[in-house]
Amino acid sequence: MIGELAIQLVMAFLTTLGFAVLVNAPPKEFVFAGIVGAVGWGGYWLCIQAGLSAAVASFAGALVLAYLSRVFSVVRRCPATVYLISGIFAMVPGAGIYYTVYYLIMDNAAMSAEQGVETIKVAVAIAVGIVLVLALPGGMFQIFSRRKSKGEK
Repeated sequence: MIGELAIQLVMAFLTTLGFAVLVNAPPKEFVFAGIVGAVGWGGYWLCIQAGLSAAVASFAGALVLAYLSRVFSVVRRCPATVYLISGIFAMVPGAGIYYTVYYLIMDNAAMSAEQGVETIKVAVAIAVGIVLVLALPGGMFQIFSRRKSKGEK
């Protein structure tokens, strides 16, 4: 299990890193975006291994990913979206969308509807996870700031 997790994390890191390049993230943030994607995917993967549904696992992964994006935005003094957009790439339910349309084209309405509902649940879970973390007050993340408070030298 540890070996498989390591492979999953490395692949998520590389995928996120590649997407960061594709969306023109600042080059100095590539590695940090990769870390965010890998940690978010790790949260998702661990939930799947624990037997949770894809929607719940996606929600948990999105929470972790969004939280780490907010932390890196304060630490690195860069917008959270730089990490968030790149990091979420590995969790987007692309295969679910593909199979929804595939079953629709193959005239299998029941399977298309089943796959479509599952895909929508995953997409909504990701969105809700991100929104919950982004709605937190910015002051909660200032403990990670490198700035010195007034009076410090």
